[in-house]
Amino acid sequence: MPKRTIGVLVMSYGTPESMDGIEEYYTHIRRGHAPTPEQLAELTERYDAVVGGVFPLRENTNRQVAGLQAALDRTVPGRYACYQGLKHARPYIEDGVEAMAADGITEAVGIVLAPHYSVMSVGSYVKRAREKAEALGIAMRFVESYHLHPKLIAALTERVGSGLEAVSYARPVKLLFSAHSLPERIREMNDPYEEQLLATSAAVAAGVGFVDWQFTWQSAGRTREPWLGPDILDTLQEVKEKGYRGVLVAPVGFVSDHLEVLYDLDIEAKAAAKELGMVLERIEMLNTDILYMETLAESVVSQDEWQNEI
Repeated sequence: MPKRTIGVLVMSYGTPESMDGIEEYYTHIRRGHAPTPEQLAELTERYDAVVGGVFPLRENTNRQVAGLQAALDRTVPGRYACYQGLKHARPYIEDGVEAMAADGITEAVGIVLAPHYSVMSVGSYVKRAREKAEALGIAMRFVESYHLHPKLIAALTERVGSGLEAVSYARPVKLLFSAHSLPERIREMNDPYEEQLLATSAAVAAGVGFVDWQFTWQSAGRTREPWLGPDILDTLQEVKEKGYRGVLVAPVGFVSDHLEVLYDLDIEAKAAAKELGMVLERIEMLNTDILYMETLAESVVSQDEWQNEI
């Protein structure tokens, strides 16, 4: 049996716990600045279109944390204890670290429910967790990316293969890999985000043996600075002009069903494709897929520098 417990801080973007929490959530994203009534109404309408007033989205992350705990327990029973920390909702990243400290945790591993590293995404989670851990005397190591983990690629390859079969009646089909856009300035910073996404996409396409694919972006923020493109809505227009009848979207930058998938793709992009006379389908999200849970677990164990002390 392990001599002591290693904490695992499982971090993600976060989502409101209910429709009533949307304004607080949006205000936190805007760094304390409340959204305008128009902005709040638009985001509320998006959530309502997805969940119809019933709010199960937080459960996705809860189940992933529980799934990772189970996968870790199968590997080394009693060794790890998972804690949740969200970027823009409670429990915040700092709350998760405080919960570990309250339980007497002195060593921990942090991991984000996002396979690809950017200083603007995963890097910001790590910064907040590290600062809080250092303040509380917790030694914490981090998994920064796992975008080419064999089990992640296997899980995505299986989903893309099934998706291509389902949309094969609408040939010719274009396979579009997508991820959340970020400001273009990350390219000047030599940020690995774009390169890692392309590497994942190429590995999955090779795994399924499908060469007719390209990468596109989605869900860009509404700021004055330029964001990475082209956006998927523009890409759909381009695909239509080239004579494609079907599109399969593989949002490899996301790991669960949430607003950017359920609204931006399932509602907005699908409607745009229909207007263009095309069929658009997307792959099933990873959520608690066993291969994804094992990807996370193995990535955590790889950062456990204290395991030799067991």
